[in-house]
Amino acid sequence: MTAGIDYKIDAEQILTLTIDMPGRSANTMNAEFRDAFTGAVEQAVSDAERIKGIIITSAKKTFFAGGDLTEIMQVEPKDAEAFFTSVQALKSQMRKLETLGKPLVAGINGSALGGGYELCLMSHHRIVLDDDNIRLGLPEVTLGLLPGGGGTVRLPRLLGLEKALPFLLEGKQVPPKAAHKSGLVDALATDTDDMLAQARAWIAQNPKSQQPWDQRGFKIPGGGPTNPKVAQTLAIAPAMLRQKTQGCYPAPEAILASVVEGAAVDVTTADRIESRYFTQLVTGAVAKNMIGTFWFGLNEIKAGGSRPQSIPKMTFRKVGILGAGMMGAGIAYSCAARGIAVVLKDVSAENAEKGKAYSDTLLSKKVSRGRMSGDDKQAVLDLITPTANAADLQGCDLIIEAVFEDSGLKARVTREAEPLLADGGLFASNTSTIPITQLAEASTQPARFIGLHFFSPVDKMQLVEIIVGEHTSEETLAQAFDFVQQINKVPIVVNDSRGFFTSRVFGTYVNEGMAMLGEGVHPASIENAALLAGMPVGPLALCDEVSLTLISHIRDQSRRDVESAGDTWKSHPAEAVVDAMLTEHGRKGKAAGAGFYDYPPKGKKQLWQGLESHFVDPERATSASLDELKDRFLFIQAIETVRCMEENVIREVRDANIGSIFGIGFAPWTGGALQFINQYNIRQFAARAEQLAASFGERFTPPRMLVDMSERNESFR
Repeated sequence: MTAGIDYKIDAEQILTLTIDMPGRSANTMNAEFRDAFTGAVEQAVSDAERIKGIIITSAKKTFFAGGDLTEIMQVEPKDAEAFFTSVQALKSQMRKLETLGKPLVAGINGSALGGGYELCLMSHHRIVLDDDNIRLGLPEVTLGLLPGGGGTVRLPRLLGLEKALPFLLEGKQVPPKAAHKSGLVDALATDTDDMLAQARAWIAQNPKSQQPWDQRGFKIPGGGPTNPKVAQTLAIAPAMLRQKTQGCYPAPEAILASVVEGAAVDVTTADRIESRYFTQLVTGAVAKNMIGTFWFGLNEIKAGGSRPQSIPKMTFRKVGILGAGMMGAGIAYSCAARGIAVVLKDVSAENAEKGKAYSDTLLSKKVSRGRMSGDDKQAVLDLITPTANAADLQGCDLIIEAVFEDSGLKARVTREAEPLLADGGLFASNTSTIPITQLAEASTQPARFIGLHFFSPVDKMQLVEIIVGEHTSEETLAQAFDFVQQINKVPIVVNDSRGFFTSRVFGTYVNEGMAMLGEGVHPASIENAALLAGMPVGPLALCDEVSLTLISHIRDQSRRDVESAGDTWKSHPAEAVVDAMLTEHGRKGKAAGAGFYDYPPKGKKQLWQGLESHFVDPERATSASLDELKDRFLFIQAIETVRCMEENVIREVRDANIGSIFGIGFAPWTGGALQFINQYNIRQFAARAEQLAASFGERFTPPRMLVDMSERNESFR
């Protein structure tokens, strides 16, 4: 027994290595494991004469969770050589066990991801429990990394380059049956006893087992990089990859390079190539940005980090939704899909039925793809009750209004529906801009009133922004948090403000794009600069999706509310562009068939040619700097996020980073709007913001909080 790995040779001369790292809920590839694994391998080498075969399995619920991300986050560029050496040392032990001359079987009793699946790839034969909750794969790319334990070396040799690359470049995680079908594993087992029995039988039948790539005459399935067919594909692969990453993500490019270069040499050399690329990524900023947000930040939220802890958890059984439009219909689907009964109310039964039909369409797609049975589809649909009768809302644990963005309308539906709540029920508004405290004035129980801001399309968007009004109780917040998690969404919690957090930041992005157009910048340059900065969709395309009519309406509503409160409305250069598009050119957006883009009945959308004649200034169009345009998009959003921190709208840095990416698509490579400032360096960020303010207006002026933090050289943590 070495610390963390149980070493046992039985009467049949089969060595079982059972990984069980002490004090941890899951096995990870950390320093303790490396020491334990090295000790176990050296002992196996010593015992080789009395061993007939080896089984690797786990005493944990999962087989192996992968690399230790806490350890990886601490590796700095100055540590590169030492890190590379430690990676190579572990891989040399893996290679030593792989080539010991004994049949080596992975008994996969739980999920094996990343480094865990690389241990399976090291094995000659892979058997996994047939449990749909188990996942196998190499998801490192989703955290800005590559599989550094031989994944880019062995998987292409196992499956061939063409079949291996999707698993490596997309980070696909698959259940056992799919893994067996694709060749990731060799056999399925009904339970642990069956798994171990199969492993023993395979060892007995294959006493001289070797990896295919260690056998004389081995060729990569489908051909190596010099194979004419493969070479033809690889010739265009970098360009296709660049089109997807826009050059913002080094991991996919490193994976492709490691696979292709490694496939042209022997395994030992390929391991070194992989380790070099892996070290480069680990010591870089992008991986740390993504790990910090997508792993640590997201896990903190999922664990209830933003939820008041002293309040008992609540389970919701019946939810009412006011408004069966796109948003209300999407919320209804999300609730019913998680087993919650839904009352979907609209002004007419016909409208309510149309809202339910949205769920029918989504569920029918699942059935057609074999992901759901017809009976299961009907069971979900049966949970949705479309109605025009408010009385059907009686007894709801939660009512969510998702009506048009109009303060008066929202007040009317609140007064009508709130009395029908069950005792202790919650009332929520799905408003995207109007302050919750203002809307709660129509409520008789403002302590039980909260904002639940969903994002469209609701069935695809994971985020829900929970907005705490001035009178919202901690109990209401905790229960709203429970509801969001119950429907399998990601909750962030913010305090009240006009536009809250995500809508405010989203507004700066689309407004900056329209401001650029108003300055005379070519619209193609605007859209491409946004994509090259890492944004998923250009600002002009987003305006069309939202609709210029709605943008104008929200602006007018906000202006009325601000001026009625005695404050001064600050105009933005984008307003003139919106007004011109609507009043002079009659272009309202995608739904109307004409906005910044044309939408032909057949074919792809394309930028409206009239933009060039009505807005573009030839001199400005040719002088616009790509780097400057990219900076404007990222800086304006990050600056507004700091303002939200300064005004106490944002409660936690992690919520700002997660919310900016999941809610509005802020460039994921940055790790979020505040992490973008951290990785840019806060002092340099403040200085660059001042330059932009001097050129493009006071909206880029760094907030006092940012200036103070830059003087102290602090970061957002």
